Amino acid sequence: MLARLFTSAAIVAISSGAALADYSLTILHTNDFHSRFEPISKYDSGCSMEDNAEGKCFGGTARLVTAVEEARARTNNSVLFDGGDQFQGTLFYTYYKGKVAAEFMNQLGYDAMTVGNHEFDDGPEVLRGFMDAVDFPVLMSNADVSAEPLLADTLMKSTVIERGGEKIGLIGLTPVDTPELASPGPNITFTDPSEAVQGEVDKLTEMGVNKIIVLSHSGYVVDQQVAENTTGVDVIVGGHSNTYLSNESEKAKGPYPTMVGDTAIVQAYAYGKFLGELNVTFDDDGAIKEAVGEPLIMDASVSENPEVVARIAELAKPLDEIRNKVVAEAAASIEGDRAVCRVQECAMGNLVADAMLDRVKDQGVTIAIANSGGLRASIDAGEVTMGEVLTVLPFQNTLSTFQVSGQVVIDALENGVSQVEEVKGRFPQVAGLKFTWDPSVAPNEGRIVEVMVADGDGWVPIDPAATYSLVSNNFVRGGGDGYGMFVDAENAYDFGPDLADVTAEYLAEAGPYEPYTDGRIATR
Repeated sequence: MLARLFTSAAIVAISSGAALADYSLTILHTNDFHSRFEPISKYDSGCSMEDNAEGKCFGGTARLVTAVEEARARTNNSVLFDGGDQFQGTLFYTYYKGKVAAEFMNQLGYDAMTVGNHEFDDGPEVLRGFMDAVDFPVLMSNADVSAEPLLADTLMKSTVIERGGEKIGLIGLTPVDTPELASPGPNITFTDPSEAVQGEVDKLTEMGVNKIIVLSHSGYVVDQQVAENTTGVDVIVGGHSNTYLSNESEKAKGPYPTMVGDTAIVQAYAYGKFLGELNVTFDDDGAIKEAVGEPLIMDASVSENPEVVARIAELAKPLDEIRNKVVAEAAASIEGDRAVCRVQECAMGNLVADAMLDRVKDQGVTIAIANSGGLRASIDAGEVTMGEVLTVLPFQNTLSTFQVSGQVVIDALENGVSQVEEVKGRFPQVAGLKFTWDPSVAPNEGRIVEVMVADGDGWVPIDPAATYSLVSNNFVRGGGDGYGMFVDAENAYDFGPDLADVTAEYLAEAGPYEPYTDGRIATR
């Protein structure tokens, strides 16, 4: 097995009894916050003031401030880390970029974070502005930034902090496929995560540091691989895959912590819904003797800091006119959860793909492909506000139309289902075609077994030699999420209307929108 998982208990105990030289540290952590400064609903989208007052909401910075203060009071030695992707996800980021994240992370007293792929959504310039504004190190080990003047000599691979009289080495890790996921620009070269981590571990060890923590925005699977392929890493604080680890919940993807050899791996889902709390005891040689903890849910039992509530309300004033506008009505909740949409057909995927195709069908476009990574939340039943739509589609992507061969369409779908096991955002939601794929086939080795395209009121097999007109978003058309086969498409136009606006208008025209799936994506 890739990982040796200790599933029977939350405690990993190598020896009993604490020697005088033992060192205890409480690691508090968050990941994939995505600008959810306000409380969220059970669908990870916006939650109304009324629902919040009734105790139906989760998270929000005001609760996180309280929870961190209470957690620090339980220990005399703690750190607070973030596993990346503070950027993007709500109008707060669209309007303020990284400024609000920097303000609240400074207030919370973070000790370090790693760069997530979304920290590159607006290029190195916005990331550098954020780094200049925060009071803690931002790290990324697995990339060469020497050719990027905005980050060279500023973005460190690793660093050392002191807590409780001991030195702790910190290493950052970012997805190796960030150029496909965001916009880091041409001057940054990303490298293998395990090799990068081991290189920094060796440097830190030579400095006499024997307690090493990796802040990783690379996903639960990659974190286990890094733990397996390296020596000297004590703890990996993860992110990127939005993985919920727990010893108490049946919904957990694994135990908290997940042990791979002597390395403890933790992650705390996403959107500020949980605060991770791992209590680690090290022996005099820096080896873990005990690691115990559990993510703390940020529900109504955690009080909201009133000063933070007031500050967020102040920051929200310029956004309210936009997001409070009711644009449509949903007859039932529209499923947009990443755990569903990144592995199969989902109602939100159908909505967005249908909306895209409907907008440009009079241009002769017959196929729509949307990347599931662009779908960031569900929408509950009832009135739909523009704020909810923007929470689902926060990236300010525009519609792109272009022409490719049927074979390129097949290749695109093959890419789309190539990372289902890792729940990656390239999974394709479609309109104007339907396809069947075989998960038993190796990735990129012919998983796509049938593709049918609409023909009048019926369906016909796609012709690999024929030319088809497609619509997607500008991120995918530009090669994002592995769709490099679209980069050289014919007659490409990437400057259509904003995808969120297109979806909102489609919803409005539908009356009370009835969410649905119809079998357009099937498995063999």
